[in-house]
Amino acid sequence: MTNSSPDSATTGVIDYVAEEDTPRFRGLKRVHRGFVFPLSIFFLLWYFVYVVLAGWAPEFMATEVFGHVTIGLLLGLGQFVTTFVITMWYVRFANRRLDPIASEIRADLEAKEASR
Repeated sequence: MTNSSPDSATTGVIDYVAEEDTPRFRGLKRVHRGFVFPLSIFFLLWYFVYVVLAGWAPEFMATEVFGHVTIGLLLGLGQFVTTFVITMWYVRFANRRLDPIASEIRADLEAKEASR
């Protein structure tokens, strides 16, 4: 049983639902999720720890590291740094691992559409 509608072959419309169920597309989603989910969990935990420390350990967060720079300030700035590092890491990952597969899928779909 296929997911393609009976009219797709005669109307020249690509069945994108069926394309989504191909091994290559499922592999693309698996690789994407394998990168995004662990990093998302890491970042959310890191942010949650920061918020918990800010709320329940204000003395610790107010500890001066040098001058008037506190642990809380450094951890807060670390949130920004982490966000930028994860973003750059994802862009590099997508360029190297996701985009080539997505480009192949797109080229195949465009070829199918052109041949109809």
